[in-house]
Order: sequence, then C-alpha cells, then structure tokens
Amino acid sequence: MISQKAKYALRALVVLARADAEKALFISDIAEEQNIPKKFLEQILLDLKHQGIVMSRRGKMGGYLLLKQAEDITFGEVLRLIDGPIAPLPCLSKIAYRRCEDCDSEDNCEIRHVFSEVANVTRGVLDKTTIADCLAYGGGGKLTAALDS
Repeated sequence: MISQKAKYALRALVVLARADAEKALFISDIAEEQNIPKKFLEQILLDLKHQGIVMSRRGKMGGYLLLKQAEDITFGEVLRLIDGPIAPLPCLSKIAYRRCEDCDSEDNCEIRHVFSEVANVTRGVLDKTTIADCLAYGGGGKLTAALDS
C-alpha cells in the first residue's frame, strides 16, 4: 500500500495541474479542497519543492505551482520520492537493492520470480502514468476517489 502522505502528494499535484499554469495556489486552498491537514500538506509540498517538482512564490500572488509539466511527473517518481522503493522485495529494488537474508540463491527463488513479474508490471504502470493522465479522469475527481479506496 502507498502511504497517506503519497496519496496526499498525488492529490495535491493533480489540483496544481488542473489550475491555471500561471496562477499559484495557496496551501490552505489545496488543503481545504482535498481535505488534507494543512501542516502535513506544507511538509509534502516542501519535499516536492526540494525535488524540483513544484515551486513556490511569495507575496500577495504567492502560493504553489508546478515547476515540471504535469505530463513529465509520473506516479512512480512521486511514490519513490515520498515512500521510497516500490519493489515488494528488497532484492527487486532498483534504487535500494538488498539481498534477502533468508535466500540462498536469487536465481532459484520461486518467490522472487513471481514478485519480479509483479514489480515489473507495477513499475510499468506507475512509470508511464503521469499527473496529466489523471486529468482525463473527470478533472481529477475519479482519481481522488481511486486514491481513497
């Protein structure tokens, strides 16, 4: 399962993608629209800002907006930034590989073979699905419902 933090990050990015590209949105507006605790959202957006996904503006017209184009932000990228590796087993991780302590041979591990297929399919979907793709699902409403289930 993905974390609540990752779900909130994805939902906030969809809101920013739906907005006018030149208009920064206040954290309070995003938090209220998506029912996300404001302090938690501040932390999430700060993480995304440090990773070059969103930017912030100060002042009267301040707030957050996307730094990267929505079509260049994948679910896989966001999940890895927020939750870490996507792999179901440490020996299948692309970014945090670790040999399983209880495994004698990765080549002969039946469990690894099954989960390798699962990981490859999952990565394929997450790494090709973008925030922009979500906008096709009724402006993000269906995405929000899917992320909540």
